[in-house]
Amino acid sequence: MSITDQARPSSSVQDRIAAVLAATPTGLLIDGAWREASDGGTFEVENPATGEVIATMASATRADAAAAMDAAADAQESWARTPARERSEILRTAFERVQERAEDLALLMTLEMGKPYAEALGEVKYGGEFLRWFAEEAVRDYGRYLQAPEGNLRMLVTHKPVGPCLLITPWNFPLA
Repeated sequence: MSITDQARPSSSVQDRIAAVLAATPTGLLIDGAWREASDGGTFEVENPATGEVIATMASATRADAAAAMDAAADAQESWARTPARERSEILRTAFERVQERAEDLALLMTLEMGKPYAEALGEVKYGGEFLRWFAEEAVRDYGRYLQAPEGNLRMLVTHKPVGPCLLITPWNFPLA
Protein backbone atom coordinates (compact mmCIF):
# COMPACT_ATOMS: atom_id res chain seq x y z
CA MET A 1 0.00 0.00 0.00
CA SER A 2 1.45 3.37 -0.97
CA ILE A 3 1.59 6.37 1.27
CA THR A 4 -1.38 8.01 -0.45
CA ASP A 5 -3.58 4.90 -0.52
CA GLN A 6 -4.02 4.91 3.23
CA ALA A 7 -7.21 6.43 4.59
CA ARG A 8 -5.49 7.03 7.93
CA PRO A 9 -1.74 7.16 7.57
CA SER A 10 0.27 5.30 10.20
CA SER A 11 2.29 7.31 12.71
CA SER A 12 5.48 6.60 10.72
CA VAL A 13 3.84 7.96 7.56
CA GLN A 14 2.55 10.97 9.51
CA ASP A 15 6.08 11.52 10.82
CA ARG A 16 7.46 11.41 7.26
CA ILE A 17 4.82 13.87 6.06
CA ALA A 18 5.63 16.20 8.96
CA ALA A 19 9.37 15.98 8.21
CA VAL A 20 8.87 16.74 4.50
CA LEU A 21 6.61 19.70 5.25
CA ALA A 22 9.01 21.03 7.90
CA ALA A 23 11.89 20.93 5.39
CA THR A 24 9.91 22.77 2.71
CA PRO A 25 10.80 26.47 2.36
CA THR A 26 7.82 28.81 2.56
CA GLY A 27 9.47 32.06 1.50
CA LEU A 28 10.72 33.58 -1.74
CA LEU A 29 14.25 32.82 -2.93
CA ILE A 30 15.53 36.12 -4.30
CA ASP A 31 19.19 37.01 -4.82
CA GLY A 32 20.33 33.87 -3.00
CA ALA A 33 18.33 34.49 0.18
CA TRP A 34 14.95 33.32 1.46
CA ARG A 35 12.64 36.16 2.36
CA GLU A 36 9.03 37.07 2.98
CA ALA A 37 6.87 38.80 0.37
CA SER A 38 7.57 42.52 0.16
CA ASP A 39 4.08 43.30 1.44
CA GLY A 40 4.08 40.48 3.99
CA GLY A 41 1.34 38.66 2.08
CA THR A 42 0.85 34.92 2.38
CA PHE A 43 -1.51 32.23 1.14
CA GLU A 44 -2.48 28.87 2.57
CA VAL A 45 -1.84 25.59 0.79
CA GLU A 46 -4.51 22.99 1.46
CA ASN A 47 -4.28 19.27 1.00
CA PRO A 48 -7.14 18.75 -1.50
CA ALA A 49 -7.84 15.28 -0.11
CA THR A 50 -8.46 16.50 3.44
CA GLY A 51 -8.90 20.27 3.26
CA GLU A 52 -6.16 20.55 5.90
CA VAL A 53 -3.82 23.54 5.65
CA ILE A 54 -0.37 22.03 5.14
CA ALA A 55 1.66 25.23 4.69
CA THR A 56 1.46 28.99 4.59
CA MET A 57 3.55 30.42 1.76
CA ALA A 58 4.85 33.88 0.96
CA SER A 59 2.69 35.44 -1.77
CA ALA A 60 4.98 37.19 -4.24
CA THR A 61 4.07 40.65 -5.47
CA ARG A 62 5.01 42.51 -8.65
CA ALA A 63 7.77 44.17 -6.63
CA ASP A 64 9.09 40.74 -5.63
CA ALA A 65 9.06 39.63 -9.28
CA ALA A 66 10.95 42.80 -10.24
CA ALA A 67 13.48 42.19 -7.45
CA ALA A 68 14.00 38.61 -8.65
CA MET A 69 14.49 39.80 -12.25
CA ASP A 70 16.91 42.52 -11.11
CA ALA A 71 18.94 39.96 -9.12
CA ALA A 72 19.02 37.59 -12.09
CA ALA A 73 20.05 40.39 -14.46
CA ASP A 74 22.80 41.44 -12.03
CA ALA A 75 24.12 37.86 -11.92
CA GLN A 76 23.88 37.30 -15.68
CA GLU A 77 27.24 38.80 -16.63
CA SER A 78 29.26 36.72 -14.18
CA TRP A 79 27.17 33.61 -14.91
CA ALA A 80 27.87 34.04 -18.64
CA ARG A 81 31.61 33.94 -17.83
CA THR A 82 31.22 30.68 -15.90
CA PRO A 83 32.88 27.90 -17.91
CA ALA A 84 30.49 25.52 -19.64
CA ARG A 85 31.88 22.52 -17.74
CA GLU A 86 31.18 24.21 -14.39
CA ARG A 87 27.61 25.09 -15.43
CA SER A 88 27.18 21.50 -16.56
CA GLU A 89 28.34 20.19 -13.19
CA ILE A 90 25.93 22.50 -11.35
CA LEU A 91 23.01 21.16 -13.38
CA ARG A 92 24.22 17.57 -12.98
CA THR A 93 24.38 18.05 -9.20
CA ALA A 94 20.83 19.45 -9.25
CA PHE A 95 19.70 16.36 -11.21
CA GLU A 96 21.35 14.05 -8.67
CA ARG A 97 19.73 15.86 -5.75
CA VAL A 98 16.29 15.63 -7.36
CA GLN A 99 16.82 11.89 -7.82
CA GLU A 100 17.98 11.50 -4.20
CA ARG A 101 14.89 13.31 -2.94
CA ALA A 102 12.43 11.92 -5.49
CA GLU A 103 10.16 10.28 -2.92
CA ASP A 104 9.98 13.40 -0.75
CA LEU A 105 9.31 15.63 -3.76
CA ALA A 106 6.59 13.26 -4.98
CA LEU A 107 5.02 13.18 -1.52
CA LEU A 108 5.04 16.97 -1.37
CA MET A 109 3.44 17.17 -4.82
CA THR A 110 0.75 14.70 -3.76
CA LEU A 111 0.00 16.60 -0.56
CA GLU A 112 -0.06 19.96 -2.33
CA MET A 113 -2.12 19.17 -5.40
CA GLY A 114 -3.69 15.77 -4.93
CA LYS A 115 -1.76 14.11 -7.73
CA PRO A 116 -1.62 10.34 -7.20
CA TYR A 117 1.71 9.42 -5.59
CA ALA A 118 2.78 7.04 -8.38
CA GLU A 119 2.10 9.74 -10.99
CA ALA A 120 3.93 12.35 -8.89
CA LEU A 121 6.93 10.04 -8.56
CA GLY A 122 6.93 9.56 -12.33
CA GLU A 123 6.80 13.33 -12.82
CA VAL A 124 9.75 13.86 -10.48
CA LYS A 125 11.82 11.38 -12.43
CA TYR A 126 10.67 12.84 -15.78
CA GLY A 127 11.19 16.45 -14.70
CA GLY A 128 14.61 15.65 -13.30
CA GLU A 129 15.65 14.41 -16.73
CA PHE A 130 15.44 18.00 -18.00
CA LEU A 131 18.28 18.84 -15.60
CA ARG A 132 20.36 15.91 -16.83
CA TRP A 133 19.68 16.77 -20.49
CA PHE A 134 20.71 20.40 -20.11
CA ALA A 135 23.72 19.41 -17.99
CA GLU A 136 24.91 17.40 -20.98
CA GLU A 137 24.01 20.13 -23.47
CA ALA A 138 25.78 22.87 -21.46
CA VAL A 139 29.18 21.74 -22.77
CA ARG A 140 28.08 21.74 -26.41
CA ASP A 141 27.88 24.70 -28.73
CA TYR A 142 26.17 23.78 -31.95
CA GLY A 143 27.14 26.79 -34.01
CA ARG A 144 27.22 26.26 -37.78
CA TYR A 145 28.84 27.66 -40.88
CA LEU A 146 26.70 28.91 -43.74
CA GLN A 147 27.42 30.18 -47.21
CA ALA A 148 26.85 33.94 -47.38
CA PRO A 149 24.23 35.05 -49.93
CA GLU A 150 26.98 36.63 -52.07
CA GLY A 151 28.51 33.18 -52.44
CA ASN A 152 32.11 34.15 -51.67
CA LEU A 153 32.03 34.28 -47.88
CA ARG A 154 31.11 31.97 -45.04
CA MET A 155 29.16 33.02 -41.95
CA LEU A 156 29.44 31.52 -38.50
CA VAL A 157 26.16 31.28 -36.58
CA THR A 158 26.48 31.05 -32.80
CA HIS A 159 23.86 31.10 -30.09
CA LYS A 160 23.61 33.55 -27.24
CA PRO A 161 21.10 33.18 -24.38
CA VAL A 162 18.41 35.84 -24.18
CA GLY A 163 19.09 36.19 -20.45
CA PRO A 164 16.78 36.06 -17.45
CA CYS A 165 13.08 35.56 -18.15
CA LEU A 166 10.06 35.92 -15.89
CA LEU A 167 7.56 33.13 -16.51
CA ILE A 168 4.24 32.05 -15.10
CA THR A 169 3.99 28.31 -15.65
CA PRO A 170 1.12 25.80 -15.39
CA TRP A 171 0.56 24.30 -11.97
CA ASN A 172 -0.45 20.80 -13.05
CA PHE A 173 3.03 19.55 -13.95
CA PRO A 174 5.20 21.62 -11.59
CA LEU A 175 8.56 19.87 -11.70
CA ALA A 176 8.74 19.63 -15.48
